[in-house]
Amino acid sequence: MAILRTLWRVLVGVKDLMVLLVLLLFFGALWIGLNSRQAVRVPDGGALVLALDGAIVDQATESSAFDAATGSSAGREVQMRDLLGAIARARSDSRIKGLVLDLDTFVGAGEANLQAIGGALDAFRKSGKPVHAYATAYTDAGYSLAAHANRIWLSPLGAVLITGPGGSGLYFKQALAKLDVDIEVFKVGTYKAAVEPFTRQDQSPEAKAANQALVDSLWATWLADVKRARPAADVSGFLAALPQRIARAGGDQAVAARDAGLVDEIAGNSAFHAAMTKLFGEGDSQRFGSYKGITLARYIAATRSVVPESGDAVGVVYVTGDIVDGDAPRGTAGGTTIARAIAGALDDDDIKALVVRIDSGGGSVLASEEIRQALLAAKAKGLPVVASFGPVAASGGYWVATAADEIYAQPSTITGSIGVFAIIPSFPRSLAALGIGTDGVKTTPYSGEPDILRGLGPETRVILQASVEDIYRRFTTIVGAARKLPLAEVDRIGQGRVWAGSTAKSLKLVDQFGDLDAAVAAAARKAGIKGTPRIVAVEKPTSPYEQFFASLAPDPDAEADAMVARDPYARLIAASRRRLLTAVGDVRALAGGPVMQASCLECAGMGSPRLGRARDGGAVLGQLATLGRR
Repeated sequence: MAILRTLWRVLVGVKDLMVLLVLLLFFGALWIGLNSRQAVRVPDGGALVLALDGAIVDQATESSAFDAATGSSAGREVQMRDLLGAIARARSDSRIKGLVLDLDTFVGAGEANLQAIGGALDAFRKSGKPVHAYATAYTDAGYSLAAHANRIWLSPLGAVLITGPGGSGLYFKQALAKLDVDIEVFKVGTYKAAVEPFTRQDQSPEAKAANQALVDSLWATWLADVKRARPAADVSGFLAALPQRIARAGGDQAVAARDAGLVDEIAGNSAFHAAMTKLFGEGDSQRFGSYKGITLARYIAATRSVVPESGDAVGVVYVTGDIVDGDAPRGTAGGTTIARAIAGALDDDDIKALVVRIDSGGGSVLASEEIRQALLAAKAKGLPVVASFGPVAASGGYWVATAADEIYAQPSTITGSIGVFAIIPSFPRSLAALGIGTDGVKTTPYSGEPDILRGLGPETRVILQASVEDIYRRFTTIVGAARKLPLAEVDRIGQGRVWAGSTAKSLKLVDQFGDLDAAVAAAARKAGIKGTPRIVAVEKPTSPYEQFFASLAPDPDAEADAMVARDPYARLIAASRRRLLTAVGDVRALAGGPVMQASCLECAGMGSPRLGRARDGGAVLGQLATLGRR
């Protein structure tokens, strides 16, 4: 017994020592996190340097504590609200002399958000401060921002590679046939092309015609925006004779772009930094080479108010990414998560109106309705609700927007897709090929249905199609009531068809053109708020653990490694790879999501650059073979 007591005391001592060590490590890490970074100071006469690494999104994807602490998240994201707020503050900040756009590793933002950023850059220039843009390679998204600069700089080894919206998708009919997987499809809508990857090897003529009209509209808007920002740039002429222009320039694509008026200066990094040093003075940041400047993250930290704000406010509800049932992290629209956040906003007496900011191609019908009901509850308590569409607000995203008193969109917003579908895979042939039999007993025709092992019964097929048609009727009825349109007209412009915002306005699916600020101003007017309203983000809050680990994260502004290859053709290949992963992820999302969906898969390649958490490019055949898991 004495030996056991001694052993017990040793074990207790080891436990106490381990607890002490953990506490020491915790407080040591906290002290390091709070003291490792110097106080941020805005350099007088310097530039605000917007090194737009990764994608610009309305709501950044929530990172785990480990990701935040190690800086190992899958991709960087810049929030629109942070970017636009910083540009607006810098416009009137006497310490900021100009703005530099570093677009070397910029992935994209969605055309509607690019339009809003372009407007902010124009306002900055009107203050008399210059904007300079630099990149090794400009693709569509980067050039649309660069066009708003006073001068556009391009690497001697770079190029302007504009492609326009569009591209290829994946169609799995033959692959599914080889796997002996049967796909049961139930849909309403001539143009509801979300199911076509499972049932065809190519686009249907109806889907192709609708998608061609959409990309043509988006392309026309993009060209018009660039022409207004930079009249000297003849993009259409440049693309029409690109091989000949490159040949005349001796194969030098940078010279061809300059001769066409697309860029102003051809210079390497060192020469560009020297020019910026002459303009803004010498600095001590290794990130900028030699010129004086401050990054976006540091400028936000230096100019963020430490005094808690109060007074009348407009709450902004973020519905971004796939709409899913239940709770979800930020960056994905969890129906329960967003409804709970809206309910919490109703308890804040300062919030007098709501703006629902939507950047989503839809998803679960039930989750979309849950969010809509939460917004209707806010309206019942007297709060005006205005919808603001980002790059995409389609299918379930549009379902949510029907709760709004007024809808704002950009001409390039992708919207509509009013349609419903259900997909259920079954495996009787694949099981038979493996020598696996299926048998059982029933008490009714619906016992064990939907039966993915033996295939759906005829009664089940009738019920599922009736359910889809019923939800479509509900969808069109909701839209008709919200938009004050006859049901027949909603059905005509519905049918799952996707529209550009410029067309959607003429169809009365949206009310006004404008960005998030315009929607906030409209909501403030409806609520009787005088002056510029305070804005409160209505979203899942950041936990204390996330805040703590984020404080320990490596300084992103100190990192020199680029996320995206600077080689111009590698950039295009990377974009194609993202489209591939998006297509594979869409299959996974449909397979793992609810049966009844209001989703717009055709929106993915033309809207927001976010791939979605489900779109990780896992083994295609493996995902197809497990389509039945729900």
